[in-house]
Amino acid sequence: MITIREEQPSDSETITLVTESAFANAPHRSGTEQFIIGALRAAGALTLSLVAESDGRVVGHVAFSPVTISDGSTDWYGLGPVSVSLEFQKQGIGTALISEGLSLLKSSGAKGCVLLGDPGYYNRFGFTSEPGLILEGFPPEYFLALPFDTSTAQGTVLFHPAFSIDAVG
Repeated sequence: MITIREEQPSDSETITLVTESAFANAPHRSGTEQFIIGALRAAGALTLSLVAESDGRVVGHVAFSPVTISDGSTDWYGLGPVSVSLEFQKQGIGTALISEGLSLLKSSGAKGCVLLGDPGYYNRFGFTSEPGLILEGFPPEYFLALPFDTSTAQGTVLFHPAFSIDAVG
């Protein structure tokens, strides 16, 4: 049985280990995923941080942080990184973390969410490539957005500077 809850201060080290494990063999990893989460936390930019627990053990994590859009749209967030320990992958834990996070963001008044990822996976949540939103330097088919209402944001999206952190942290 999996329980999803908000991150507690005592979870930070375990989240780092889960993230390292989850991305150890990932084909599109940057090697900085665990540092991104720490930098978001240190900057106070970790808007929503959820963990998945199995028998009291943290086995998954998802982070949401604010993004900036050049048209001035506010209340948009970036999803990621999302991590599930290797031995718990392919059991729906990532899906549960993302679904819960999106639901909490939407109920808090967020206008939408963006991410860089595989459309084959993220389309199930309603994410699509939005021609009016651009993440410079990345193929547009992998930059996905999910508006929560009828307002449309258009322009260049910038993730928090923590996403530019290097591998030394």
